[in-house]
Amino acid sequence: MEYKHFSHRHNLNIHQVQQGQQLLCSGCESFCHGSVYACWQCNFFLHSHCGNATRYMKHPSHPSHPLILIPQPTYCSGSFLCNACDQSGSSFSYCCALCEVDLHVHCAFLPPEVSHKVHPHELSLTYSALEKKGAPQFCKICSKSLESKHWTYGCTKCDFGVHTFCATTEVKPGLYQMEDSADGATPEGYPGLRQDVCEAKEDQIEVELSEEALVQLYKLQLQMQMAEQVAQVMASMNLS
Repeated sequence: MEYKHFSHRHNLNIHQVQQGQQLLCSGCESFCHGSVYACWQCNFFLHSHCGNATRYMKHPSHPSHPLILIPQPTYCSGSFLCNACDQSGSSFSYCCALCEVDLHVHCAFLPPEVSHKVHPHELSLTYSALEKKGAPQFCKICSKSLESKHWTYGCTKCDFGVHTFCATTEVKPGLYQMEDSADGATPEGYPGLRQDVCEAKEDQIEVELSEEALVQLYKLQLQMQMAEQVAQVMASMNLS
């Protein structure tokens, strides 16, 4: 069985990663495990949750606008800084170009609650560090600083907070799906992939063009935002 993913020009096959194999996911840039989608011709691999990630989502951390899954960052640097974990990335991200919000795929699908052996209570995901007046906050696992602008897992009863990446590596694919997020050509349960079974070439070209047009739209939005900021700076200089 072959599958087609919007981010890659060739069909993908399912491959079971063998012990000792080191395959890097082209979506999240981490090592693959379990079943992956593979194009051996290009050394292109996707975890199941990266390959099946929905094209759009309405995430509670950014309720103003939907986030779109893009295969590469649109910034001039070719990388992005994740608003959830503050780590950089250069591949798949959920993006709102208007607000410069970027999330790793695995951060976007973090479970709302997790358990950890270092604390007896459930830890809840929050989109900022637990604030305590007059005192900096530190992760109770790694002892490094918790920045208020980044996501954390915490227990408010115990004033207990930890980094997301210290708390869990679990992902919950399918959270926050939008009703119209899947392509019409995508089989149920595979929002990012579709089975390549007897589909007309015209349909494939139409999907590819629409995806490219959508990415170009976001690039244009970002350029317009940057131009507006430059105009505001110039205006303030003229006033002074």
